[in-house]
Formats: sequence, C-alpha cells, structure tokens
Amino acid sequence: MMSKKSENGYQAETAACCTAENHHHQPHHHHSSSHCDRYAARKPSIQFDRASLLTTTDGNGAICKSTSPSSTSTTTTTTTASTSASTHVVPTIIVDDVSRKTQSTIPFDSESDEDQQEASPRISVKRTDSGFEDFCVRNLSIAKYGRKEIDIAEQEMPGVMTLLERVGAEKPLKNAQIVGCTHITAQTGVLIRTLIQLGASVRWCACNIYSTQDEVAAALVNENIPIFAWEGETEEEFWWCIDKCVSAGHWRPNLIVDDGGDMTSYVAKTYPTVFAQLKGIVEESLHGVHRLYNMSKTEQLAAPAMNINDSVLKTRFDSIYSCRESIIDCLKRTTDSMLGGKQAVICGYGDIGKGVSNALKGLGVNVVVTEIDPICALQACMEGFRVVRLEDVAQQVDIVITCTSNQHVVTRNLMNQMKSGCILCNMGRSNTVIDVPSLRTKDLTWERLRLQVDHIIWPNGKRLVLLAQGRQVCPSCSCVPSLVISITATTQILALIELFTSQRGRYKKDVYLMPKKMDEYVASLHLPFFGANLTELTDAQAEYLGVNKTGPFKQNYYRY
Repeated sequence: MMSKKSENGYQAETAACCTAENHHHQPHHHHSSSHCDRYAARKPSIQFDRASLLTTTDGNGAICKSTSPSSTSTTTTTTTASTSASTHVVPTIIVDDVSRKTQSTIPFDSESDEDQQEASPRISVKRTDSGFEDFCVRNLSIAKYGRKEIDIAEQEMPGVMTLLERVGAEKPLKNAQIVGCTHITAQTGVLIRTLIQLGASVRWCACNIYSTQDEVAAALVNENIPIFAWEGETEEEFWWCIDKCVSAGHWRPNLIVDDGGDMTSYVAKTYPTVFAQLKGIVEESLHGVHRLYNMSKTEQLAAPAMNINDSVLKTRFDSIYSCRESIIDCLKRTTDSMLGGKQAVICGYGDIGKGVSNALKGLGVNVVVTEIDPICALQACMEGFRVVRLEDVAQQVDIVITCTSNQHVVTRNLMNQMKSGCILCNMGRSNTVIDVPSLRTKDLTWERLRLQVDHIIWPNGKRLVLLAQGRQVCPSCSCVPSLVISITATTQILALIELFTSQRGRYKKDVYLMPKKMDEYVASLHLPFFGANLTELTDAQAEYLGVNKTGPFKQNYYRY
C-alpha cells in the first residue's frame, strides 16, 4: 500500500511506505521543483520528443507492452450551422514559424479573442471515416506524423512496454474510466495507448494551452480516442476542453490523471457528485500536489490521491535529469544565443533548479542562485554557486530562469531594472511565477519574434525576451527525453492500478506516496535498457544488513 503524508510533509526524502493499518505522517516543506516537456519554437519539420508523465500499472507492478494501431483514417470537415459562409475557416496546423506574424508588432492585448477564434477548431465539426466525432483537435490530416512520433517514443520507454507485456493480459484496469489532463505529447500517446490496452476507457485534454503536439492529438483521434486539445488554446477554450472530457453523456470518470491540479479542481467544483464517486487521483506536479494537500487539509478531498511528484524516481530522475537536458534545448531553440560566458540567475534550487544550474554551468554560464530554504541554499554553496537576492543582480544578468511553483517571484519592478536583451523563462509548473499580466500595459509593446518568443519593448527601447509567455517553458519550447518520462509514466500506471484494484476503505481520503518497494520495481524495469546487471545478496549478507533479499534495500528515511 502507498505511504501517506500529512499536509505538513511530502518532501521526497520523507517518502515513507506504510500499510493500510499504519500510516506514517511526516513533516512537509515546500521546495523548488517542477517538471517539463514539449516544444515551442519548432522548425518546419515535425520532429520532436515530448514528455507526458502518465501511464498505467497493475497492483503487482508489472509492465505491459503497447501495440500501436497501424490503420489511419481520413476526415471530413463540416461547418457548424452557427458559422456563416463568410466566416468559414478550415483549421490547419501552423508548422513553420515564418507563417505566424514573424517580426511583426503585436499590441499589448496580443491574445485577443478575435485572433484566437479564427484558428479555433471549435468552429467546425470533424469526423473520421469511421464516423468517430467525439473529439476536438486542430488538423487530422497530420495524424501520420503523430503516429510515427508515438512509435518512436515507445522505443525509448522500456518500463512502460515491459509492464504492458507482464500484465496486459490480465486487464487490471478493465472498467476503469480515466480522465486525463496532462501535456499531450508523443510520450502521453504511449501512456494513453497503454492504459487502453490494460482495459481502461479514457478521455484526455491538455494541462497547458501551448504544449499540445497537434499531430499526436490527431493520431490518437484516428484511433477513436476522445481528445480535446490543440496548441494555442485560449483560457476559455482550455476550460471548455476540460468540461468536454468530464461531461460526456453517461460516461463518468472514476480515476483522474492530473498535471497541475486543474482537472481535479474543476471536477470538485463543477461536478461534486462525480468527484465524490472517484476511486482515486494521480498527480504528478508539485503545484498540483500543493493543491491536493490544501484540499485534504480543508476536508474537500473526496478520494485518495497519489503524490507522484515526490516519489524517489520522479524527484531523482525526471525532475533533475530531464530538465538538465531540456533547458539547454529550450534556450537554443528559442534564442539562438551563445550561452558560454553569460550571467544567469536560477530562482529556486530544488530538484529542477539543481538540474538547470548544473546544465548551464557545464556550458560555461556564470550561474548564481536565489533561495528561501537555508538547506537548499547551503547545497548550492557547496556546488560552487553564489546565493544572492534577485533584486541585487537583476541589473546584471543575461538570463533569468524560475524553478519554483511560487507566485510573483519576478515582478514588474524587477523587470524594469533588467538590462535590454535579458531572457526570461519559467521551468516551474505555475504560470504566476513571472508577473506577465503586469507587462500587458499600454506603455509596453509586445513584438512576436517567433512562435513562443516575445520581445517586450519599453518606451526607452529596452527589450526583454519572454519565452512561452511566462508559462512552463519545456512543454512549449522543447522536448523531454522519452526514457525519463518512461520512469514517471510507469510509476503513474502502477498508482492507477493500485487505486483502482484496492479494496474499498484501504485508502482514506488523503494524499499518499508510492512505497519504496514500488520505486525499486520501476527502476528494475529500466535497467535492462542499459544492459545493467544487479548483484544479488547472499542470505548471510541480507541478514547482516537487516533487509529482504528482494528489497526494499533502503530505509524510508534514506536520501538518494
């Protein structure tokens, strides 16, 4: 059974495993970390690896193999009755940056409803050749590219594939009805296919208005999977897509897979009856976990929830290694800048901050760190990073990267002090870390340089480079290694199976962590990919160490 953590304790290092009869409550500290995936300033060809941290599993922790349907259907597009001939628009995906208002000046209200509505897939009704029309995506004609990307991602997701091979025949998720709100990427496609092959029925939308791979969404729709997402949604469309996933006739979700807590919060407020009947929630982000603990503290949580964000593998591998590679990709794709010799400040030295700081340091960037936690600050000092206050270095740095789920870390006052050409980006899950609304004033001009890259121009000519409009930069401007996502996705699958197959009453309406034994199992599924062979303990050695020969091999308090 999963270990439970109180609202005052859910750090990864306190991840304790306990039985249903004996929950261990441990202190909780908010620390700087998050996760990422996807692309933003992409090249004309469709070739990128995205991340989505979901997957399915079974109570005994086996991994199954996913087979991808080879058939593809074409689509017909019909204008809705409410749309006149003069406003008829056939939505198409924009693949080349040049086809968007490149180098054009965009007014401060650049996200006007009129501009967005012209490209909205909601304008027209689509259906596949098979007659399937329970979806809303941008362009089904590019599905073949998405199918290829999902197939490629499968090859780098050995944990998910192995789990599918082991438990797929048992259909542990038969009758499970899963609603998902995550980044819709090639890796998410692997996850969704796997969940279906494990017996689940799914409906899916995006947790980020910029991160959807339209070709992947189209590929999944051609497999008759209800997907409601496209790149460049408005805020109103974002919530519309969430509602379409939940309000589907007689179909009602009994499990939620969430990234950021928006789906969970929406169902709780809008469909309280559905929320009360859930068997469980699986949350993968720090921001979403914060919201779950707040709901638990105020007794608003109506179902048990699994905190994947603080599992050992998520914090050690996804948060550190994934972001360590993707931040470089983000900066290179969007700015074409030489990073060596630049001055950068990293706001937050949690798991994400550690990965980002070391990645930039390796390329010759002069890195300084801001922190609120003395322990994290001391870690930064021991790694050779100077710990400063943002207001003391704002005028000097070339790059500002936020790696926290806090709000208003980078304020308008601080941005006023920054030098021209400074790059601003957010690696955290929250879109309030950088105070972007304060930049949408009449005295500032927004200039779209390329997709997901805006120049904010001050009256004196100074300009700041804002990536992904202050939202999570990795899903919008880069890609995430499929192998890293496989680790998180496998953990999520196991959590779903555990919640769905557990006896009623085994889990209370609280937030739980995955047990260490399950973390070790997920890790073992990925070792063959590297040709790694574990050493086995002898009986005498196991007795001497006081552990079982098959694990877990470390105590719950062990810090990896």
